[in-house]
Amino acid sequence: MPFGAVLAQVGGLGRFQVLQTVLLSVPILLMASHNLLQNFTAAVPPHRCRVPSATPAATRSPGATPSLPSATPGPPGATIRSPGGTLRSSNGTLRSSNAIPSSGPRPTEPCHDGWDYDLSIYVATIVNEWDLVCSYRQLRQMAQSIYMAGVLVGALLLGGLSDKFGRKAMLMWSYLQLGVMGTCTAFAPNYASYCVFRFAGGMALSGFGLMVEWIPTPYRAITVAITGFAYTLGQILLAGLAYAVPHWRWLQLTVSVPFFVFLLYSWWLAESARWLVLSGKAERAVKVLQRVARLNKKKEEGEKITVEVLWSNMKEELVGTSPHLQTSDRPVSLLLSRFSISFSYYGLAMDLQNFGVSIYLIQVIFGAVDFPAKVVVTVSLSYIGRRVSLMVALFFAGLVIIANIFVPTELQTVRTALAVIGKGCLSASFNCVFLYTTELYPTPIRQTGLGFGSTMARVGGIVAPLVKMMDEYYPFLPPAVYGVAPVVAAVAAGFLPETLNAPLPDTIEEHHGALGEDGG
Repeated sequence: MPFGAVLAQVGGLGRFQVLQTVLLSVPILLMASHNLLQNFTAAVPPHRCRVPSATPAATRSPGATPSLPSATPGPPGATIRSPGGTLRSSNGTLRSSNAIPSSGPRPTEPCHDGWDYDLSIYVATIVNEWDLVCSYRQLRQMAQSIYMAGVLVGALLLGGLSDKFGRKAMLMWSYLQLGVMGTCTAFAPNYASYCVFRFAGGMALSGFGLMVEWIPTPYRAITVAITGFAYTLGQILLAGLAYAVPHWRWLQLTVSVPFFVFLLYSWWLAESARWLVLSGKAERAVKVLQRVARLNKKKEEGEKITVEVLWSNMKEELVGTSPHLQTSDRPVSLLLSRFSISFSYYGLAMDLQNFGVSIYLIQVIFGAVDFPAKVVVTVSLSYIGRRVSLMVALFFAGLVIIANIFVPTELQTVRTALAVIGKGCLSASFNCVFLYTTELYPTPIRQTGLGFGSTMARVGGIVAPLVKMMDEYYPFLPPAVYGVAPVVAAVAAGFLPETLNAPLPDTIEEHHGALGEDGG
């Protein structure tokens, strides 16, 4: 591969690649926090209809713990008047201890005087601050869908902009936008502005795509695994941060401010030399390559690289660059896989309160399972291949999610274990499909290809909370849909070409050839 030879000349996998990989992996820790933040910032505290004689200040202030009876779920969208005269609101609310069971339906009425919340676990969330309970409870899921819609819009915009203006420029913009919008979210005065700021912050999460183009072919799977482990550590870190910072506004601020630091050091990062050459900026590419050579202690070899050398080595890539082909090749199987993984992943990961154990503990467990899953899939990717690894991971993910439908609700340990296994398989699938995406699209449209894949993933993330809303009426339906989607994607993945040990395609023609040989 012509550019691969140039990359080897400046050090291959050297000090520069290691340092840049580390610097690009650190922000991924907090990317995970932003994606899963509403597990904690939108957690639902135990609550009940406020008794008119109750003192709001004593029951609503942060840190206060009102003396409330045990939590009891009720029918959706209503409050129920118990025989004892005390109101209890629906959907995980509290009832009076002197309530007498009744076999018939009870009259319902709204909570005219608001709600009282037990804030012993969750000091402050958007749920108790803006009363997102009872008839407003679906606004909680809607906020997450709006955030994922922002990520979708960002995927559509930033992928193309990265191919036009460069990977580094869009990366820096993403850091800035996420820092600013995340901080604004922490100071949102109401639910509407909260959703607007979360949407804008979500848009910035699709601008991270600089790492793989500096990595030699034999080390790409390992590099993708490192980014996956960073995301996993971010999930575990989120549990610790949420426990240490229980107020939702301070937690939001805690995971947003560091992006200003990432913005400052991102000036040091190197733009993709591939992109520079293919964009007609060979002089800048030479300077970047020579800088990389110096950092890798290959200064003499780097000085031999000139514009003429790059033009000579990469003439095929330059001839193969054709703008009108940028939207012609989007493997349906790959896009379906991205949708299914994200759809099922967020269906599981955003429902931690329903597992019956500490939300902090289950967040750690859900994060920790990714380590063995990603170790296994990294080995599989390197020795068995991309296609089989993706198919097996997707199939088992769907299988265990569907199996959970038939486990009795009282067997919480078994249900939790199956969900954890399914989540681990989905995380392994993501590693496979991300690597696949970078290997199937040629350099001129690689970032656009990543954008298309991210678009489908975000559509899955948007739909997942909406499907979850149906469990109040059809409890079996959400897990059934979450399970079937990966199984269908596993079948479709069988039509993808195998890319194990294949060089990154640098031209549209190479991309067509890879698809033609394997029928993908």
